[in-house]
Amino acid sequence: MRLNLLKLITYDEIPAGPRTHEGAPARVLTASQSLRRSVLSCMLWEKEFYEDGAEIGARIRSLVPQVEAAEVAALAIEARERMKLSHAPLLLVREMARYASHRGLVAETLARVIQRADELAEFLAIYWADVPTGGKKTLSAQVKKGLAAAFCKFDEYALAKYDRAGSVRLRDVLFLSHAKPVDSAQAELWKRLAQNELVTPDTWEVALSAAGKEDASKQEAWERLLAERKLGALAILRNLRNMHLAGVCEELVLGALAAMKTERVLPFRFLAAARHAPQWEEALELAMFRSLQGRDADGESRRLRGHTVLLVDVSGSMTYQLGHRSEMKRTDAAYGLAILLRELSEQVTIFTFSGAVKRVPARRGLALRDALDQSQPHGATYLGMALTQVERECPQYDRLVVITDEQAHDAVAGPHGRGYLINVASYRHGVGYGDWIHFDGFSEAVVEYIAELEQAEPLLA
Repeated sequence: MRLNLLKLITYDEIPAGPRTHEGAPARVLTASQSLRRSVLSCMLWEKEFYEDGAEIGARIRSLVPQVEAAEVAALAIEARERMKLSHAPLLLVREMARYASHRGLVAETLARVIQRADELAEFLAIYWADVPTGGKKTLSAQVKKGLAAAFCKFDEYALAKYDRAGSVRLRDVLFLSHAKPVDSAQAELWKRLAQNELVTPDTWEVALSAAGKEDASKQEAWERLLAERKLGALAILRNLRNMHLAGVCEELVLGALAAMKTERVLPFRFLAAARHAPQWEEALELAMFRSLQGRDADGESRRLRGHTVLLVDVSGSMTYQLGHRSEMKRTDAAYGLAILLRELSEQVTIFTFSGAVKRVPARRGLALRDALDQSQPHGATYLGMALTQVERECPQYDRLVVITDEQAHDAVAGPHGRGYLINVASYRHGVGYGDWIHFDGFSEAVVEYIAELEQAEPLLA
């Protein structure tokens, strides 16, 4: 029987290989690439549209020993400092502590990624997560050293605010790490921590707990905190709906939004807040624009010169919440990045894709969010088709930026020019590699990377 025959191969007969969850051929990734895409958009233990949190966490664990120690440490620091993630970096360091090849970098990495006092106890909870209930695993020398160094960062307010009831208390971390105080004042502070005598901090959580369930008491508590400027930007944004329900004076809310520091607040936070407190959209939009101006503090050097084509995924999987305790959706992350790119681009053309491709007006702020979200039904993910149509409509561009979770139905080719693909999910397989410049994560850092890359390497002619 002759085997040397010409055979036409249909799409379904493509040789077996990695596929996205929707069936498109995916790229074969290195362990390092797989770890980055699993970590940099990861709300640890939270279910995503196609994968659950346990599956993503197990994949991170399995990949750590396959990647060089220095690279894992750098990824943990990047995840914490640039992507503003808190739990995923702790898991990376915990896994580093398991392997002799990685342990040498545990102490310095752990001390750096712990930036909030509650992360001290959270790390130990992760460290002991696979120990039978009630058991404790002896801490390695590097872990003790890292926790001890991190412990010295926090003052009484921070320790009291985050000394929460749980399986691990901050005093447990103090005793187990054998931290050494830097001076007598810190020694006295730690003594009060050990004896449960820290001064109760005046936080919104404490104030609302003391107020009880009565709306009048809650209103009084919120209004005092606002008047005394006791609320940070994230606390304000996350509680706007609660303030509205409690009948808080609108003038105080608007004053707080106008005065709050926005430098470290990502655009998608404002979008989520506006969805749940639409009566204050105008003030939220003004605050968001202040945050964007802060990111463009260097002026023209930070702008993306020339023509930017922006393609935003609005498929059904993108509308899934970031976590079960979060009111934010992955589309909030995508729209926030789109708003930021719109502000930094000299000229911009914007499309969405799902089951179709739609061109949307290049509006600003919340108006752009509405245009993106209402452009078409949130259905399938035909990215390959979308790229073909977009490049037909815009054959000349300086950069093409795609924001997506990479779970396409159809095969995805590379861009004709300079193309960036921003992945905002943690799924195992994705399509945006090869000729694409690939980024994982949804903080403003990915946009900063684009600007920095193009400053260092001028646009292709």
